[in-house]
Amino acid sequence: MFLLDSGLRRKDENGVFRDKPRFQMSKWLSLSVVVIVLDQFTKYLAEAKLVYAEPLAVFPSFNLTLLYNPGAAFSFLSDASGWQRWFFVTISLAASVFLVFWLRKLGPQQRRLALALALVLGGAVGNLIDRLLLGHVVDFIQVYYRDFYWPAFNIADSAITAGAVLLVWDTLFARPKAS
Repeated sequence: MFLLDSGLRRKDENGVFRDKPRFQMSKWLSLSVVVIVLDQFTKYLAEAKLVYAEPLAVFPSFNLTLLYNPGAAFSFLSDASGWQRWFFVTISLAASVFLVFWLRKLGPQQRRLALALALVLGGAVGNLIDRLLLGHVVDFIQVYYRDFYWPAFNIADSAITAGAVLLVWDTLFARPKAS
């Protein structure tokens, strides 16, 4: 049992101060930064090498296609008059702050949950950067089957999706540890 001290150290049940496992938080934030950097780098490459709305076939059912999405997932609100940019910026900022505080509260045994939150955080910030700097999100990954095309997406969207799946998995199947 640990009692919270000044926030930098913890006191255990015997009154001995021990350092908080600070590396845990930095490890997960580092993963978020990797997602952000990978997302921004691939978007930079897509804008530098692809022609807008012209599919580049990579293999059957997979294209690279540069598209811009001023809306949210599946182009939700993409045809609005422009107010949606700041709405989604506000939502992304609030969600990111919430995720950082949630990550701070996790224990070292909650690795799957921390992984999920770090992926969602990295993806949210990656798309937030686009909205702030460009006014839209850069998408470039396009998958399809025959005439059915899934909406274009990017690395940030993939990280958010993977994180959400892990979050649901953790919620449904995580077993509480016996104390």
